[in-house]
Amino acid sequence: MKILAQQAVPTHVISGFLGAGKTTVLKALLAQKPVGETWAVLMNEFGQIGIDQQLLPQDEGYAVKELLGGCLCCSSQLPMHIALSRLLNEQQPDRLFIEPTGLGHPAELLEQLTEPHWQSHLAMRRLVTVVDGSRLGDRAWTEQHLYQDQLKAAQIVVVSHADVMQDTDQHALAALQQEYQAYGQTWLISEHGQVALHEIDQPYIATQRKIQPLLKIQQQQLTTEPVKITQLPYHYIEQAQGYRVAGWKFSKRWQFNFYDVMDVLCEQQDWLRIKAILNTEQGWKSFNFNPEQFNYQSAAENVDNRVEIIYQQDRDWQAFEAALLACRVDQES
Repeated sequence: MKILAQQAVPTHVISGFLGAGKTTVLKALLAQKPVGETWAVLMNEFGQIGIDQQLLPQDEGYAVKELLGGCLCCSSQLPMHIALSRLLNEQQPDRLFIEPTGLGHPAELLEQLTEPHWQSHLAMRRLVTVVDGSRLGDRAWTEQHLYQDQLKAAQIVVVSHADVMQDTDQHALAALQQEYQAYGQTWLISEHGQVALHEIDQPYIATQRKIQPLLKIQQQQLTTEPVKITQLPYHYIEQAQGYRVAGWKFSKRWQFNFYDVMDVLCEQQDWLRIKAILNTEQGWKSFNFNPEQFNYQSAAENVDNRVEIIYQQDRDWQAFEAALLACRVDQES
């Protein structure tokens, strides 16, 4: 479908985990629409019955479109592309908001929306993730991996329900800000969903991320041509605000020896943060290390094995990867 928009539309992705308060924040933002402008909203609900759309303004000057069933960033991209094209073509909005489901992966959605096809039509703004400030002290909530993935993807974090935060939540917020310092995020405290548009109306800044085959595979390759990664396993490096994040993702079928993995992680030096979730012979385990303490616990089955280390200095990670892969106990390639 041909898009007729004459200029790129400022576009905001408002993400957040289940019940974080995304729709409340969105309503507060929509209330700031200047007279004479048309603003559009593309919403995605995981279920088949749309409810959130009914909570948004139905007045003239607003155009709301819902995509029901599944996650627009995980399932087929075609329905999202069609819905977005129609919304831009038919409404010619002056500003666009996209609210993915609370079970979505905003980083993947942003990757789609910054593809060359959309760059002349969408002026992406910094990714917003809403977190429920009143539940920051609930570790069963905040340690879910989807929650953490959404938070990591954020460039602006809106802490909602600030008016009912307890002391434990305030302490947890300070710890969370310290933990995610490497990602250079802006944190906004919101009461009753109130956020000023100018605070989030900032151009999107692409993260420098290099996804590559595993280091041992790279050494075996005879060509230096870039390899497009389409499946696990892979290794990646991100850079932001003077920090570097090194990570690995492996198939969930790979299994590791728990004590060997502990030894490898504890032997590392000069890191700022180590996080991992691994399938071990003792079951799935999550690791959350900071320089003050090493925490690990049993975890639910994850979609993949993953390890991530935040550091400041360049280093050769080949020895670490080799030691990590040596911890495998399965025979599957």
